[in-house]
Amino acid sequence: METPEDELCFPLINNSCKKIKHSNTDAAFSFTVLTTITLLTVLLNLLVIISISHYRQLQTCTNLLLLSLAYSDLIVGMLPMPVGILFYHGCFLLGDFGCSICEFVSYLVTSVSVGNMVMISIDRHVAICDPMFYHTKVTYIRVQACVIFCWLFSIIHAIWLLRKMLQQPGIYNTCYGECLIIVNKIEAVFDLVVTFIAPIIIITVLYLRVFVVAVTQARALRSQVTSVSMQHSATKKSELKAARTLGVVIVMFIICSCPYYIFTLLLDSGLTDSSGVTELWLIYFNSCINPIIYACCYPWFRRAIKSIVTLQILKPGSSEINI
Repeated sequence: METPEDELCFPLINNSCKKIKHSNTDAAFSFTVLTTITLLTVLLNLLVIISISHYRQLQTCTNLLLLSLAYSDLIVGMLPMPVGILFYHGCFLLGDFGCSICEFVSYLVTSVSVGNMVMISIDRHVAICDPMFYHTKVTYIRVQACVIFCWLFSIIHAIWLLRKMLQQPGIYNTCYGECLIIVNKIEAVFDLVVTFIAPIIIITVLYLRVFVVAVTQARALRSQVTSVSMQHSATKKSELKAARTLGVVIVMFIICSCPYYIFTLLLDSGLTDSSGVTELWLIYFNSCINPIIYACCYPWFRRAIKSIVTLQILKPGSSEINI
């Protein structure tokens, strides 16, 4: 029996894929929610990037890692998210080459985000557990080098995993309008270990130690009363607050990432036939959550937003003000 033309992605092409049917209500609701998340992701991460890049006072080692994370989150909001909205009905409209590029970018930003989370954990571990040597061990140049290495490694990692797809776009597609990728089991296991299991173990171990030391320091702070100690206490409190805030960022990343990686394990084992769209969008949603956490926990980010919105940022010398 022939398929009605309105059920095909490309009615004029014989090998066209079929559309996924959704009710008008579900389609309208999903489009509204996903579009809102996408716009917020782009807007909020742009604010983070502008704030840290413009104000000299905010250009610290820790904020450089947040800047790298914001760039990867911005890319998510500018490409994978809009493409995911267009792909809602199961029709990929950008062609085989566009499919290859989108998959490459998706793998790239996921790997970069994981790398940034690991570096943030290391930064907080040194700041809390070895504060006397923090400024000698964690320098701006070293952090810049680590960020560059993270992006280069992620680019190479994504190219290697998708090398066949990049060489022959559409090689795995069974019909026109599909965007399918297949990775062999050995490489899939390697990717799982490198981009999820090993980083999660490293992050967990580092933050458990940070938590233990933070509790010990918090108790010690209560007994310090001298003026010198008060100044030292303020520094410690600032570091502890930063550790808590970035800990929330990391926990949210793990919560948003776990369902997708569990899905991939079940899919490789043949234990699920789900499309994984919900799990994938949960990872994308994490890119919107990060700047929201900054807005809730960092007064400097709220002040920077106010300065940007009121155009105070355009005044001469605004980059030198105390934010």
